[in-house]
Amino acid sequence: MLSRAANSIYWMSRYLERADNISRFIDVNMHLMLDLGIHHGNDHWNALVRTSGDDESFAERYKNATEANVIKFLTFDETNPNSILSCIRNARENARTVREIISSEMWEMLNELYHYVNTNSRKRRIADLEGFYLHIRKMNHLFVGLAENSFSHGEGWHFIRIGQLLERADKTVRILDVKYFLLLPSVDYVDSPLDTIEWAAVLKSATAFEMYRKRFHRANFHDVTDFLIFDNEFPRSVAFCLRQALASLQEVAHMHGEPSKALEQVKQLDGWLKNHSIDDVWKIGLHEFIDDFQTRNNAIDQAVFESFFAFRDA
Repeated sequence: MLSRAANSIYWMSRYLERADNISRFIDVNMHLMLDLGIHHGNDHWNALVRTSGDDESFAERYKNATEANVIKFLTFDETNPNSILSCIRNARENARTVREIISSEMWEMLNELYHYVNTNSRKRRIADLEGFYLHIRKMNHLFVGLAENSFSHGEGWHFIRIGQLLERADKTVRILDVKYFLLLPSVDYVDSPLDTIEWAAVLKSATAFEMYRKRFHRANFHDVTDFLIFDNEFPRSVAFCLRQALASLQEVAHMHGEPSKALEQVKQLDGWLKNHSIDDVWKIGLHEFIDDFQTRNNAIDQAVFESFFAFRDA
């Protein structure tokens, strides 16, 4: 596969997953504020921007982190490359360049989503957008299903998986970071009754609540963090994402006849995670652990570029 085609497929997948997860960030914040009876929560909206990693960009264009400003910035701001609108547009543009490679069903779904987002881009109030965010997530699920069932599981499919999984791992820990910024637990992480509501909202934002409850009775710092980071079976956990990304990179290495820098770095990060436990996170601190993981995960993205996309086409 030409490097430019692989690059387009990889970023098509990452942008779709990113849009899906931004909708999850907003969803968890909205439900937390409703459950906690918070009506004017600028601190909560500001924390949401900080968790997205775009707080400096936001501060350059907006004075206050009001509900309206944050919704516009994260959802429809064309100057924010990580807004839902920008992500969907970029995903569609990347898909357009590889229309002859991906299935027609995948292209039609992305094109439909692009027009849906543009049609709804004038909405600004959270009350008008709950169905919008749900639709973004449903369409991403549809795309994943179409890629699984209408696209050959060759090199292109593996790049879809790699992009999706690396993005998902990053955003899963960012969802946990929402809890860190919005609802700082005590130094000893002793959960109060109110924390049960807060952690349940975090689980729901990762579509993890029902699977979590099949194993644990109560939502708390220890068990929720353990589940979302270290569980080997739940498809949005960090451990699961890394293992599946590693499998796809190994398949690509087999196709190319040699390992890549990206493969080696994912192996290292997977090993690093396996050498940690929830008790280590407890000792290190959740935010510090997440910072360390994100640094390592970002290095993998650069390694993917150097390994596959920086090549000159033959």
